[in-house]
Amino acid sequence: MRGKLMFIGGLAAGFVLGSRAGREKYEEIRANAKKVWEHPTVQEAAGVAQAQATKLYSEGKDKLDQSKLGQKLHDKSTELNSSSTTSTSTTY
Repeated sequence: MRGKLMFIGGLAAGFVLGSRAGREKYEEIRANAKKVWEHPTVQEAAGVAQAQATKLYSEGKDKLDQSKLGQKLHDKSTELNSSSTTSTSTTY
């Protein structure tokens, strides 16, 4: 409970201090961040990172599907799907 109160107090202090800094400073920071994000080098790096993440996801998914655990999960999901379509409604 004490930790939650400390967290809420920190948020409140951050809000007050942030609002004192003003909207102008916020807009300046936002504009600089947008410039950095739109820079071609950053966009290229983001594209490379996204491609690598997609590749790793696909490889991991394929490895899981080929493993015994993946086969069990697949069998279980197939079993659940088939049982849910053939189940009857229960009246309470």
